[in-house]
Amino acid sequence: MKARLTFSVNDLAETRFAVSPMWEVVTSCRVLNAAVVPEPHRGWADQVRPRLAAAGLDRGWLADMIPALGHLPDFLNPAPATASPDLGDELAVIEATDPELVRRDLGHLAAERDGRLSSRLRGLHRAPQTQLPRIVAEIDAYWRLAIAPYWGRIRSVLEADIFHRGRQVAEQGTAQALNDLHHTVRWSAGGLHLVQRHCAITRIETGAGLLLVPSVFAWPRVLTRSVVSETPQLAYPARGIGTLWERRAHERVEALAAVIGRSRALILTELDSPASTTELAQRSGLSAAGVSQHLTALRAAGLTSTHRAGRLVLYARTGLADALLTAQA
Repeated sequence: MKARLTFSVNDLAETRFAVSPMWEVVTSCRVLNAAVVPEPHRGWADQVRPRLAAAGLDRGWLADMIPALGHLPDFLNPAPATASPDLGDELAVIEATDPELVRRDLGHLAAERDGRLSSRLRGLHRAPQTQLPRIVAEIDAYWRLAIAPYWGRIRSVLEADIFHRGRQVAEQGTAQALNDLHHTVRWSAGGLHLVQRHCAITRIETGAGLLLVPSVFAWPRVLTRSVVSETPQLAYPARGIGTLWERRAHERVEALAAVIGRSRALILTELDSPASTTELAQRSGLSAAGVSQHLTALRAAGLTSTHRAGRLVLYARTGLADALLTAQA
């Protein structure tokens, strides 16, 4: 299927970029629901799937609503009000969604499933206002387990992409920036042409402008959101996904160890992927009690962050720690 989104001068003036936590939630769920996880994200999926299964989130609302292919519920991706909203901002909008939009999305899902919806989704159709708070609570739990421990690294990729696109617009113009988003997206004759679409998107059915959202988990596809009278959204694969999960070289480990101690430097290097105290003890060979003491000190210094989901506590390295480990002499 092909689609063409026409642009007026005003539409171009209202075109903007944004980072959206909810787009990463939705697209990452899509990745996890795929029969085969795309190569760039397999290491991440191997880490988060056991956590999600232990919390029962592998069979919850998100697993029910977000298919590996097909329609994505539009109400899960409200237009970001700012260039970089907090997850909480987006969750508040989702909880206040117009019930008719929820029912419309469920109608699309039912059409793709031979008219059948799970009992959970039928309950959502009957009483969206009652069920939406439960969905929001599940999204928050999913975020804490699957995205938040990695968010610093993910956000850096997304922000770097937007910086690149902004510079491209300044140096080469908007048309070139749009042409460079994805091989299925082309600017021509006052319109944005999209091919290989699951569903059509037209200016008649949407509001003004265009919201461009880089995503690490959308790869290798471009995804769209089209709601009557609302700004259309296009989520595209961000640049730099290929190196997102690579284990990074740490040029300054010895120098850092001389300042904060070898054990704490070792813990920071092991936090290339987020981990619990027990996991870090296994990786480093240190005792769990010792790891806990070191993590307390590292957190106080702003070098690690803590992400709690129920009884599970995950630790992640901060951007400051990354800078200390990789800074050139």
